[in-house]
Amino acid sequence: MNKLEVTEVSKNKIVLISGMSGAGKSSTLRQFEDMGWEIADNVPLPLLLSMVDQFGKAGDLNLALGVDFRTHGFSTKELLDQISELRNRKQLVSLLYLDCDDAILQQRFTETRRRHPLAADRPVADGIRQEKFQLSELKAAADLRVDTTNLSLPELKRILKGHFGLQKKSGLSVSIMSFSYKFGLPREADLVFDVRFLSNPFYTPELRLKSGRDPEVVEFIENDTVFDGFLKQTTDLLSLLLPRYAEEGKFYLTIAIGCTGGRHRSVCVAEKIHGLVEKNGYVANLVHRDLKKMSGE
Repeated sequence: MNKLEVTEVSKNKIVLISGMSGAGKSSTLRQFEDMGWEIADNVPLPLLLSMVDQFGKAGDLNLALGVDFRTHGFSTKELLDQISELRNRKQLVSLLYLDCDDAILQQRFTETRRRHPLAADRPVADGIRQEKFQLSELKAAADLRVDTTNLSLPELKRILKGHFGLQKKSGLSVSIMSFSYKFGLPREADLVFDVRFLSNPFYTPELRLKSGRDPEVVEFIENDTVFDGFLKQTTDLLSLLLPRYAEEGKFYLTIAIGCTGGRHRSVCVAEKIHGLVEKNGYVANLVHRDLKKMSGE
């Protein structure tokens, strides 16, 4: 697909939301609605272009449209062709692809007792495999892929708002997230730093139940002989990268910092990085993903 040109484009933004069935398209559409977008789900592809034209005549409206295998006439090729045609018409179009681990998808279908759209009379696992295969080209072409396997609703909202919020963009927004490797990598992360090499406060009894926000834990971690060098080099790296991301037109960046339990080292370093990023003039959000899950490392 051709990249969108930056001149003579429509003011109307369009996001086409697709991906694996059960990966959260309904929740995603509700989030877009909350952000002020006009939404529609299960839009028949033969009507997509005319729908966009009609909305375009209505003024400065932004559309979030759900399209997937429930949609009449759906095919990956047809959807990609429609996107190309919209971009040829100078429309601002983004393709958002929602993904999720097979086991979690199967669990969601089982819990809700829903049938998979591609496996009405067969096991859900068969439908998941077939859908993944048929959507592989669409996934590769997506402008943004969001994996909802471990995402809470507030985390999904944060990601969507970062990428698609309608408030005026004033540059690059950065999200700094601490996490525990026990609960998996944050799949939405753009940059990941592993701080398990730092001294671990967990093995000091009086610090075990504290967190990387507590002064005693911070002091313990800062006393590691490599901490200052690591923080300086990481800061230098971010000072190099963040302006370049902004120049390339990226509006939202997630920096993930992980340790074993997501309670001490990653939290401490995330707090430090957050402060430094803010000091350099960026809008920075701080999230401790797994802090409340662990009672220690």
